[in-house]
Amino acid sequence: MPSEIGHDVCRFFRFAIFILPTLLMGSLYYMPSFQHLIKPYKSSSTAHHPILVLIWLWPFDQPFDLELCSSQFNIQGCHLTVDQSLYDKADAVLIHHRDITRDLSNLPQSPRPPHQKWIWMNLESPSNTAQIPSLDNQFNVSLSYRRDADISVPYGRLVPVNQDHKFVPPEKDKLVCWIVSNYNPEHKRVHYYEQLQKYVQVHVYGDYFERHVSEEEYKDIVSGCKFYLSFENSMHKDYITEKLFNALDLGAIPIVVGPSRHNYECFIPADAFIHVNDFSTVRALAKYLLLLDRDEAMYRRYFRWKRHFQVKTFSFPAENACLACDYIRQNRQYQVLMNLYQWYWDKGEEPDKSLFLY
Repeated sequence: MPSEIGHDVCRFFRFAIFILPTLLMGSLYYMPSFQHLIKPYKSSSTAHHPILVLIWLWPFDQPFDLELCSSQFNIQGCHLTVDQSLYDKADAVLIHHRDITRDLSNLPQSPRPPHQKWIWMNLESPSNTAQIPSLDNQFNVSLSYRRDADISVPYGRLVPVNQDHKFVPPEKDKLVCWIVSNYNPEHKRVHYYEQLQKYVQVHVYGDYFERHVSEEEYKDIVSGCKFYLSFENSMHKDYITEKLFNALDLGAIPIVVGPSRHNYECFIPADAFIHVNDFSTVRALAKYLLLLDRDEAMYRRYFRWKRHFQVKTFSFPAENACLACDYIRQNRQYQVLMNLYQWYWDKGEEPDKSLFLY
């Protein structure tokens, strides 16, 4: 089973961002493997035959184009199929956790060919992932947002740009915004929002507030806010979703509720975001936001990373499937995920160390 990546990887990433940006240009593509090495995912030129990956169930029952690996993601020699009659010929079977029935009756029932690997794919946090009995020893490879997965596919990452360029934030007409689809009064993030709005105006959108946001409106809203509440719905190691990366990409400073600051700094620079745990009270955070609102020079310091990097997000599930295929090409050794639950649930918890004072 994969083991937890040590703090040295995080320290290396932070050092590289602030000390060696010129060396990173065009070379950084951070993707830890099962062996915990920092190496790029790229197609092997020595492959003898195309890799066949059988997508056993459409993720969330949503079909996608199976011919994108080469044209869109530059991954060569990969063939994706949903034709279950090719089961015996498939090099790997990709199975999305959320689509597995509790009795496992919709998994392949035929004997597994010796050369074939089953890939467990799950992008949900442990809090939002049902524990289905008997999955231990069923799979060979893990695909997750977790950095210590065999195939680590985060919700986003920073990649270097070819040249230093000056970024000018877009025009802002709102101070703080939040677009939320799952408004649960029991969630910590909702409690924090309710306290924060006592001190600063928060423009909130979502069906709960009868202010539905279309895809067209989303970008305009986020880019028009100085700060965006990138609040995760559960606190787990490495569970940092598109809520963060969309805000970064659209020119808003993300205010985060999620795993620890140290965990965030494994993915983005320390001065690219505001963590609620940096403040002893919600009121102290609000005062700091008002200070940044008045001081344009201080505010723009949060965008210094844009001189050297840009945001990349991943196209679920097509890109995940292509990366899975590329991994199988480069990793032919045999392995079994014997303790899937212990790894994903027991080691996926992120201690809540926030003071959460008002």
